[in-house]
Amino acid sequence: MEFVILGYNIQYFNTVENANLIGFFQDAQQNFAGKSFGADLTVVVFTFFAFMIPESLRLKIKYWWLLIPFTFLIAVAFTFPLFLYMRELNLEKQKQTI
Repeated sequence: MEFVILGYNIQYFNTVENANLIGFFQDAQQNFAGKSFGADLTVVVFTFFAFMIPESLRLKIKYWWLLIPFTFLIAVAFTFPLFLYMRELNLEKQKQTI
């Protein structure tokens, strides 16, 4: 699924004349469906960050900050499960040291 989403992102930038990030967001706001999807995705991303950042600092997860740019460069559908995996690995390491 993630490769399909990434494929759409690449397809957009390969097919649109003068493709840039500002144009991408302007195109996404052309109708109510795009606006609704964008609003929902914004809430999901902010909620993810509100959970990920304090949890990463609390557990001292290495390289957690890379997930922030990856969220925008790839997709939250990739970074959220990756964070959960990193978190679980960290929790397992902490259990072994106790």
